[in-house]
Amino acid sequence: MALFLLRRLLNYVVLVVVATSLAYMLAAGALDPRANYEGRNPPLPPAVIDARLDELNLNPATPLFERYLTWAAGVLHGDFGKTVDGDAVNRDLARRAGVTFRLIILGVVFGSLLGVAVGAFAAVRQYGWFDRITTTLAFVALAVPVVVLANILILAGVAFNDAVVRVFEVSGEYTPGLEGGFLDHAVDRVKHLLLPTISLSLPLIATFSRYQRNMMLDVLGADFVRTAMAKGLSRRAALTRHALRTALIPAATYFAFTFGSLLVGATITETIFGWHGLGEQLIGSINRSDVNTVAAIACLTALSVLAASLLSDVLTAALDPRVRVA
Repeated sequence: MALFLLRRLLNYVVLVVVATSLAYMLAAGALDPRANYEGRNPPLPPAVIDARLDELNLNPATPLFERYLTWAAGVLHGDFGKTVDGDAVNRDLARRAGVTFRLIILGVVFGSLLGVAVGAFAAVRQYGWFDRITTTLAFVALAVPVVVLANILILAGVAFNDAVVRVFEVSGEYTPGLEGGFLDHAVDRVKHLLLPTISLSLPLIATFSRYQRNMMLDVLGADFVRTAMAKGLSRRAALTRHALRTALIPAATYFAFTFGSLLVGATITETIFGWHGLGEQLIGSINRSDVNTVAAIACLTALSVLAASLLSDVLTAALDPRVRVA
């Protein structure tokens, strides 16, 4: 299994380098950092603008490949360059990445685990009331755009707070100026996490439940399940140890693709709930033609998808013995 994972890791590293390089070249070729300095009052001399852009490695007059080599050399040393304002890209990147990945990891964990559990149980109770209800709810969740779903959750959270007790906070990562100890601040952050996490998790639950239900139905009538029960295993044990384990293999493979798509959904979620993460920074950087920040976020995204893909391979190898001997 070690050789299998090593080969996969090498493939992913190559893909990350290619994806990050293309992202930088696309951003550097399409965005215009010079616009941030032109039109000022009093106007800046062109020579001053060129000198400033050369200092930041953002001058469009410099050949694109030369700018890329300079940027890539810095990335190899952990330096993503400077923003159009002259600040280090690394300065705010780590904090914003922590905000975004906190949302995404919680969304993936709850969405995938609950989705798999719901899908497996629906398959075992095929065409029963649970199967029909979850199928309907899954299609509704998949049909509603993330922006609409997030706003519905905000309205529902406010109504719940007014009618019962204040459980949900609808804006920001925490309450500014909150007094109290560690427990008070931890509870406050959890309250702010609830609605954004639910917003990201519901589409995942719907997707994984449909996917897992179909995979589970494919193996319920398989010969190895009937053989396991014929040898004395109870139906529950046969379904858990054999049917579910086999049906989980495609879901583990799908996990990496889900993580990548969730990064896009997090951009909308952060904007609606007022979270200052990578999504907000990416939109602002594109509007300001901040090439280095856009490329840095693309690099972090590629690395996160790499990590998710590697974890998916580990899960697949753990579930499928054929992979471990490959």
